[in-house]
Formats: sequence, structure tokens, C-alpha cells
Amino acid sequence: MQTWKAAEPAPSLWVDARIATMAKHGTSIEKGAVVVQNGRLAFVGPESQLPKDLPKDIRQIDCGGRWLLPSFIDCHTHLVYGGNRAMEFEMRLAGASYEEIARAGGGIISSVKATRALDVQQLVEQSLPRLDTLIAEGVSTVEIKSGYALNIEGELNMLRAARRLGQMRPIRIATTWLAAHATPSEYKGRNGDYLREVALPGLHAAHAEGLVDAVDGFCEGIAFSRDEIALVFDEARKLGLPVKLHAEQLSDLKGARLAASYGALSADHLEYLAEEDIPALVQAGTVAVLLPGAFYTLREKQLPPIGALRRESAAIALATDSNPGTSPLTSLLLTINMGATLFGLTVDECLAGVTREAARALGISAETGTLEVGKAADFTVWDIDRPAELVYRMGFNPLRARVWNGHITSTLMAGEI
Repeated sequence: MQTWKAAEPAPSLWVDARIATMAKHGTSIEKGAVVVQNGRLAFVGPESQLPKDLPKDIRQIDCGGRWLLPSFIDCHTHLVYGGNRAMEFEMRLAGASYEEIARAGGGIISSVKATRALDVQQLVEQSLPRLDTLIAEGVSTVEIKSGYALNIEGELNMLRAARRLGQMRPIRIATTWLAAHATPSEYKGRNGDYLREVALPGLHAAHAEGLVDAVDGFCEGIAFSRDEIALVFDEARKLGLPVKLHAEQLSDLKGARLAASYGALSADHLEYLAEEDIPALVQAGTVAVLLPGAFYTLREKQLPPIGALRRESAAIALATDSNPGTSPLTSLLLTINMGATLFGLTVDECLAGVTREAARALGISAETGTLEVGKAADFTVWDIDRPAELVYRMGFNPLRARVWNGHITSTLMAGEI
């Protein structure tokens, strides 16, 4: 498979745009313009304030009054894995229990088996269509976790595949070590041994190979306890790696409070988050990442405490949680619709959740997530009358152009580009 290559992006001037910068609530510019130089945003503002000293050879692109937004960021995915879980989905629809599915070879065991059977190239081949689907909706950045091999070499291969995906497509990939996702069958009942013999030494190997940007874990009764997650986080701290946590998805184990105590980038899921624990997240700057795809797939009833998160001014992000079992979702557009419909988020909260706040959840706010001078030229042009359409519609993609680091990587704007 070929590596994506492009020359240094040429300077470009985007005019007659309606711009939602997402820099703060409600910030929009009518008859706006954007100047891109050296892959960065050199100007964002009204056309009337354009600088006079633009390069003579700058390429001018007419947006035709369309909306221009920061590119989307999917800040929580398990995009790299082997096989699929369609069989157990079908069994579940027919009334099979979790135990019956497990006995038939379903559940995470099936994903582990399928993932371990693939080498890096095969993992890339299976994952690339999922990544391309996200890119086609204007996504510029995707976080990809390990966690479906549960042995050292398999976990490393997952992150090697993730890095390779970032070389093959015009996209920013953030990698996360998630060996503390589940305990494989060979370590059943021996979480401590698994952490000491696989998760922790594997983390060191991943770090030495430059494969890991952050460290995650699953704090839940069916996974790992707070004390066990703390062992993983302590090791991440020694390596200077930021942490994040799957927390309070199925019960309240105070995982979010643990994450906050480590200054985690994010705490994710949070259906069972206690309201009294939200100030700890806010004080730590930990983003609440909500995953409506898993909520939908699992037919959950317990909603995240949206009202309390709002009252405490917590940062809220949204992500697909794309994975083979509990959220086989590869659409951020559908995700933001779910965020509004299932969780009651506003349009502004949904759009901020996949731009500004998603960047915060990955620790890359200085680079992307909003349209501000000096940041990467990551933006999208949409054929819509108002941004609410992006949240309102289902199964409809009105993307007209996608720009990543100043490169125009896709466009439907015939005649304008």
C-alpha cells in the first residue's frame, strides 16, 4: 500500500465563507475569509479586514457563501482490530444472552482471536475502509487505541498499524495504549499477573518504539479495579505519558475521580458518573468524552449527567467509540445527531464536542480544533444553510471540501476549485 505524499501546500485564500471558528460559544463570521500559508492559518476574519500584503500567486477559492468549520476530530476509537461481531449482533437480536454469546465464541474473545491472527499489513487492510469513511465526513484527527490483542506483540502490532494508517492518508493519528482493556482467557482471574507480565512491559516496549501517545484503561467490575488502573497510570507517569480512562460506563467505581487525580486528558463514557465527582474533573481539566454509539448499541437506560456537567462548566466531547462489539460506528455526523437526540446536547455542544473539546481530550488544542491564526489549517467547507444541519440530518453528508494541514485533500466544489 502506498504512502500518502504531497508537496508543500501552496498558499490559498478562501473567500465568501460563513465561518464558525468554534473558538468560543457562538463565534461566527459572515462574509469571512481564511488565508493559508505554509500549512497554517495566517488569517481568519471578515473579508474587509484581509491583509494587503498577500502573496501575488496565492490561489483564491470562492466558497459561495458556504459554511467553513474546523475539521472534525474523533477522540475515542478502537478502529484497528480483526474480524467483526455481526454474528453476535444477530444472536442478540434473536434473544441470546451474554453468556450464550460467549459460549458460542462471541464477545471480546472473538475479537482477540481475530486480531491476534493478523499481521500489521492485514490489520491495516481491514482498518483502512473504516478510516476512509471517517475522512469522507471531514475528519482530520483520529485517536486509535490498542486493546484487542491482549498480548505484547499483538498490542504493538495494533499501534504499528495505526501509525501506518497515518502515513497512508492525510490525517493525524493519535495512538493510545489500552492493554488494560480486558484480561485474556489465559490470564482469567489473574489480573495482577496480566498487568505485570503483559500490560506494563508492553507499554515500555511501545514507548521505546515511539508507538504510544497516551495510556488508557477500563475501570469497571468486568475489567480492572481502581487500584489496578493506578498501577498502569503510575507507569505511564514514569514514562511522561498522559492518561485517560474508560470510566463509569456500567457502574460508579469512582474511576473518573481517579482519572482526575492523575490529571487525565479525559474520562470517557460516564453514564454512571456521580454529580459530586464532576468538580474534580473540571478542576483537573479532564474532558468528559461521551459515547452515544455504545449507549445506543447496548440499549442503555442510564444517561450521563448532562445537566450537572453543564452547571459545572465541564468540557464535553463526543466520539464514535468505533469498535467491533459495542459501537460499530464510523460516522461522526451520526454521532453528533445521537449526542443531541439521545443525550440532549445542544447544536453548539455537539459541534464543539467534535472540534474544540475533542482537541482538548487529545491534548492537541494548541494545534487544531478551532480556526485561529497560527493553528494547523484543518478545516471543512459544508453545503448547508446553518451549522444545525450537520447535527439534524441522519445519513446525509454535505461535505464540499476538506483541508488538512493546508492540503486540499478532497472537494466537490466544481468550478470553485
